[in-house]
Amino acid sequence: MKVTVDEDKCCGAGNCVLLAPEVFDQREDDGIVILLDAEPGEGLHAQVREAAAVCPAGAIEAGEQA
Repeated sequence: MKVTVDEDKCCGAGNCVLLAPEVFDQREDDGIVILLDAEPGEGLHAQVREAAAVCPAGAIEAGEQA
């Protein structure tokens, strides 16, 4: 899985951090998403997909690697 985030779209809701704290964090000053792991292990794929699905700004993309 390859994960990308668009910081410009991020609204700082924090749903991604709650669902997959191993993969996402937030900046202290403005709450914008920080991608901690662009290629998370298989055990995290379901959480990352859910985080992408519930992101209110659509700032997270998670797709299979080529």
